[in-house]
Amino acid sequence: MNDTVARLLNEQINKEFYSAYLYLDMAIYYDALDLDGYANYYTIQAQEERDHALLFMKYLQNNGLKVTLDAIGKPDKTYETVLDPLLAAAEHERYVTELINNIYHEAHQAKDYRTMKFLDWFVDEQMEEEDNADSMISRYKLFGQDAKGLYLLDQEYAGRVYTAPSLVL
Repeated sequence: MNDTVARLLNEQINKEFYSAYLYLDMAIYYDALDLDGYANYYTIQAQEERDHALLFMKYLQNNGLKVTLDAIGKPDKTYETVLDPLLAAAEHERYVTELINNIYHEAHQAKDYRTMKFLDWFVDEQMEEEDNADSMISRYKLFGQDAKGLYLLDQEYAGRVYTAPSLVL
């Protein structure tokens, strides 16, 4: 694996841990509003991001490369409405997609087909993450501005359960 790809993979570990922090911050925001379902959704989202970081870490280790953990930045978003975290999550997922695409591009340039195959799972995952984020925004705009609609959405998100990633290394 070339140095650029290894560096980007290592940096992605930190980005994934930051994503987990960001989603925990959103969960805390919703919990303070007594929107337990939204809080549950983002707590599970944080756990998924942590798992993604561990997958990148394990991939580097399986390839005999050193993992370097950097400091995780404090989430810098502020929220004033129920919609704000949803918009921030969609924006963040698009950013993560860019990061994954950049690593994929560098792996392709280096003819690192093993890393490209590893990243295929993340490419698919990002498509799902962006779709989920956009759907939550659309559904909130359609139904969530009404108290009963918000209650029903919150109840639906309370039913989300954690599922471990299916990527095998």
